[in-house]
Amino acid sequence: QVQLVESGGGLVQAGGSLRLSCAASGLTFSNYGMGWFRQASGKEREFVAGINRGGSRTYYFDSVKGRFTISRDNAKNTVYLQMNSLKPEDTAVYYCAANSRWSVRTLAYEYDYWGQGTQVTVSA
Repeated sequence: QVQLVESGGGLVQAGGSLRLSCAASGLTFSNYGMGWFRQASGKEREFVAGINRGGSRTYYFDSVKGRFTISRDNAKNTVYLQMNSLKPEDTAVYYCAANSRWSVRTLAYEYDYWGQGTQVTVSA
């Protein structure tokens, strides 16, 4: 079955960096666009960043533009989220997700598979 396993979360001070990874199995990874979403306590899940199948197109939520970078390695079946200049408001559980569409997708319902999530906590 399809599995998406996130790693790399943790506790970091404001201004610091983290790199999240999401390892995929059970699917032909290069046939799927990938995305990162996050959900803070008491809030709805929101789109953070997305990347198309080949890695040539990316899209970011406005609040993370210039600070976060999504990338993928199709040979390793892995998608990454490099997070720099972290802020306390970035604190959330971060999820990776896979979708079978051609273009970058930003809506949660457009994604077919989800990981379990990894906690990111940014202290002030």
